[in-house]
This record gives sequence, structure tokens and C-alpha cells, in this order.
Amino acid sequence: MVTRSEEPRLRGLPDPGRPRVEGAHRSVEPTAGAQWSTLTGRALRILARYGELVLAVIVPVVFGLSFYLPLEFVMQLGGLDYAQYLMPIIVLQSMAFAAISAAQTSAHESTTGLTQRMQTMPVAVGVPLLARMTACSVRSVISVLASIGFGYVIGFRFSAGIGQALLFCVSALLISAVLCFGADAIGSLSKSPEATAQALTLPQLILGMLSTGFVPEKDFPEWIRPFVRNQPISQFSDAMRAMTDTGATWQALVPSVLWLAGLAVVCIPMAVWASTRRG
Repeated sequence: MVTRSEEPRLRGLPDPGRPRVEGAHRSVEPTAGAQWSTLTGRALRILARYGELVLAVIVPVVFGLSFYLPLEFVMQLGGLDYAQYLMPIIVLQSMAFAAISAAQTSAHESTTGLTQRMQTMPVAVGVPLLARMTACSVRSVISVLASIGFGYVIGFRFSAGIGQALLFCVSALLISAVLCFGADAIGSLSKSPEATAQALTLPQLILGMLSTGFVPEKDFPEWIRPFVRNQPISQFSDAMRAMTDTGATWQALVPSVLWLAGLAVVCIPMAVWASTRRG
């Protein structure tokens, strides 16, 4: 037999005989900012755990030494300060490796089901992608600083002043951001983090070797010079090299800005679509 005092409890109503605690059943709605902060911290911890932040320092040093040591003497014979000439491509290749790391991260989250799980939870649209891009940006900043530090050891200097030096760093980070968006999209659509990294490594090495980043255009065979001169890595390298020497003019920046804008128009929407699609 149900007593009168038990009736409200069975109906799911508050019991008038018990003291009411304000806010006891109030649900907490996490904000997009809190979600972004939590997911960014998680991404950075993963990068640290797997040594990615250490690699962000090691990669530009190893990469720079592998080209500076064998080519520096030869370039000096041609009257070229190779430490000054090589600096932009060291930074750009480091940004490319940051993008490969971004692709591996998104591929891992996609293949392990984390992306799909996030879509079923009350997580704001785009926050997981933004968190991954923030972690990628932190890695890129570390790589830029490590590259500049290595450059100063081998004799590189910013000769055009602090303003051009800041423009150099900002340009590198913008290029890295666009590349990371594109790589994140590829990783989100991939079925294997390892295969994704291998697939992205070869194109960036080929474009790097067939660019003015390592040697001047005149040192290439004449038949391939148009491609070498006009491809994005060469345009980025030439613009960033101007920032370190006499200072980049707007005319010198236009080709690299156009390439960067074109890549952004393709990579950013693709990353948003790939990270929010279902199935």
C-alpha cells in the first residue's frame, strides 16, 4: 500500500517533506571555449607523449645539416652565402613535416572512432578540428624557433630589420596553417595513419628538391626551369628569402600570396567538410 508521503516520490515529483537543495539537478552545459581548451590540451599531451614536440626541434636541425654540410663549400665557390640562402627552405620543410604530423593525428582519430564519437556528443561543430589546428600551430612555432636558432649557428642573419623578420615568421606560420588544414582533411579521409604519412612525405620532398629552395634556378636544366620557378615552394622560398636580405616588396610577395590564398580556398573548406561528415 502506497502511503501519502511516498506518492510524490513515485510520481517523480519533489518531496515536500525533504529540504530542497538549489541547483542539485542543474546540468552543466560546456561552452565551445571550454571544449576547445580541453581538446587542445589533450592533443598537445599526445604530441608530447609521442615525441612530436621534440621532433619539432630535431627535424629542422637534421634537415638543415644534411644539405648545408655537403653543399656549403660548393655554393661558396659560386659566391653564394649558403646559410642565408638555405634558411627559407629549412623552415618550409619543417612546416611540411608539421602538416604530416597533423595528418597522422586526424587519421588516428578517424580510424579509432574518436571522430565519430565526438559527433554523437554535445561538442560544438568544428571544435575538434580547431583544437587539432591549435596543437599543430604550437608545433609549428617550435619548429620555426628551432630553425632560426639553427640558422644563427651556421651564420644566418635577418638583415632587413625586425619588421621583415616578423613577416618571415608570420608567413611561415600561415603557410603551415594552410598545409595543416589540407593534411588534416586527407588524414580524416584516410584509413591508415602510416600510409597517410608515407603518401604525404614523397610529394613534399619532390617539390622541395625541384625548387629554388636549395639551389638557384640557373643551376637546373633549362627545360625544367619554368616549373621550378613558378611552383609554390619556389615562390614561398623566394619571398621569404627577400624578407631576410633586402626586404620583401609587395611585387615580390604577390605570387606567394596568390598561391597561399588558392591553397587556403581548397584546403580549409575540405578540412571542415572532412571533419564534420558522418559515415
